[in-house]
Amino acid sequence: MSDRKKIQVIIDSTVDMADRLKDRVKTVPLIVSFGDREYLDGIDLSRDDFYRELEAGQLLPKTSQPSPASFEKIFEEIHESGEEGIVITVASKLSGTYQSACLAAEDYPEISVVDSETVAVGTGILAEYALRCIDRGMPRDEIISQLNQKKDEICLVAMLDTLEYLKRGGRISKTVAFAGGVLNIKPVVTVKDGEILILGKARGTKKANNFLVEEIQKNGIDYSLPILLGYTGTSTELLDKYIESSRSLWEGQVDELNSSQICSVVGTHAGPGAVAVAFFSKRP
Repeated sequence: MSDRKKIQVIIDSTVDMADRLKDRVKTVPLIVSFGDREYLDGIDLSRDDFYRELEAGQLLPKTSQPSPASFEKIFEEIHESGEEGIVITVASKLSGTYQSACLAAEDYPEISVVDSETVAVGTGILAEYALRCIDRGMPRDEIISQLNQKKDEICLVAMLDTLEYLKRGGRISKTVAFAGGVLNIKPVVTVKDGEILILGKARGTKKANNFLVEEIQKNGIDYSLPILLGYTGTSTELLDKYIESSRSLWEGQVDELNSSQICSVVGTHAGPGAVAVAFFSKRP
């Protein structure tokens, strides 16, 4: 009988995962505020409700990191049960969540914390990779080493349906947003080393989908590792269109494509109608 300790994976609520895996992780919620109304992300505010609020209001919601105490509660449970834990968080450059987890872990040597350096579906595939490592019986220190290596191979690319929410958040000017709306501009973005970068812009959904496919092909997909698609808003219509137009990437390579509704932190700035793809690049 093996005396190896059971390892738990802990994520924060910005981490998007396929539904079939959500019962296998413990989640610490961020706080989402609409004016003076505060919600625990994913607990007393569902993602559908978040996007309905986002579309209905003129003020952008604010998000704030969980406190170290929010992590400590889960760490104490893991400690009491004699298990170990691996925390995987949103990029530390995008949120203070990683710092909160590190502060909480100082008193728990059985807990390791990993900065994913990405967000949403990007962090989701790293968490899924961690679960695969656990299933293979890897010890915690080896898994941490693997995660820190593999996170550099994560590619996250996304197409935004509108510039309106970047304008509201002060990321672009009203003039640029107006011109983009008139010209039906769809920006394609990526997250690299924890920073959001614009890869380019396309006119119309069809050209943007093609742009997305080209960016994915440039990196090459390791089909043996987790792949996750994501969408913002309450409808999967644009995601379904993307899957159809990118069929050549997936046909004969994967049995099924998993997808997830994207977290509130990204949804605040992307707005509804965004489509994202996260995968591990295939290096020579």
